[in-house]
Amino acid sequence: MESHKDYTEALHEHPEVFRRYPLVPVHGIPLMEPIAQQWAPIENFEARPDDLLISTYPKAGTTWMQEIVDLIRSGGDVEKARRAPTYVRIPFLEICSPPPVPSGVDTLVDVPSPRVIKTHLPFQLVPKSFFENNCKIIYVARNAKDNLVSYYFFDRMNLTQPDPGPWDSYVKKFMEGKVAWGSWYDHVRRYWDERANHRILYVFYEDMKEDPAREIHRIKDFLEIDLPEDIVQKITHHTSFQVMRDNPMSNYSTLPNAIFDKKIGTFMRKGEVGDWKNYFTVAQNEAFDADYQHKMEGTTLRFRDVL
Repeated sequence: MESHKDYTEALHEHPEVFRRYPLVPVHGIPLMEPIAQQWAPIENFEARPDDLLISTYPKAGTTWMQEIVDLIRSGGDVEKARRAPTYVRIPFLEICSPPPVPSGVDTLVDVPSPRVIKTHLPFQLVPKSFFENNCKIIYVARNAKDNLVSYYFFDRMNLTQPDPGPWDSYVKKFMEGKVAWGSWYDHVRRYWDERANHRILYVFYEDMKEDPAREIHRIKDFLEIDLPEDIVQKITHHTSFQVMRDNPMSNYSTLPNAIFDKKIGTFMRKGEVGDWKNYFTVAQNEAFDADYQHKMEGTTLRFRDVL
């Protein structure tokens, strides 16, 4: 893929453009400065009716879902799914870096239909054209505490987002929505509420861990793609954490250290449910639970392994 080569070369040849960008509010949502500076093309992005949008809060299983969808669409062709890194096969809608690195919007213009597109945007910031064209959306939600832990370790090694600082202050920032892409609570609740109004498949990370084949069936049915059971099992195997972690086309190891510092950590860290218990103190857990119950009051949305 020539676009894969060009994009990857741009990332590696211009490390000087990457740094820990400050967060700038866009319609009240804190986003990385380059995204805020190039917001108009994102807001006015022209979706196509056959676009599929994969939306998540950061570190909620985005790459996992991208790999599952790509393998479903390729009929389980593993070699085809290794044609390029995840971030090339399924472009990131709102990602922006200073030139000459192309933006997600610039990249997507040349992608042939049907496109699969990744976003972390909260529902209210998703370009209106996705809804005007009645596009399908797959949303993945992960329980707040595991999501917080994963995001903390990610922000340590991701050198384009603000330094997370010490763990205790990061917990507070997460609770207050003062991290990139804003409030987890608002993010997961709004997509949940909008399921009745749009073609949204809402998937839980914990359900994917419990029975990945079952959830792959749900996803392929939503995409209206028929696959025999042996292909579903093949996709289940090739999208397991262990296989993806060892696959350079899905583990983000091809990104330069100027973006993801591999001396600090790996993009795919543990992929577990309940890992939060290794990091929250008793006091932090009690404070988090009280705040959680307040922020999630009045919703029918329920997560396992939180309270």
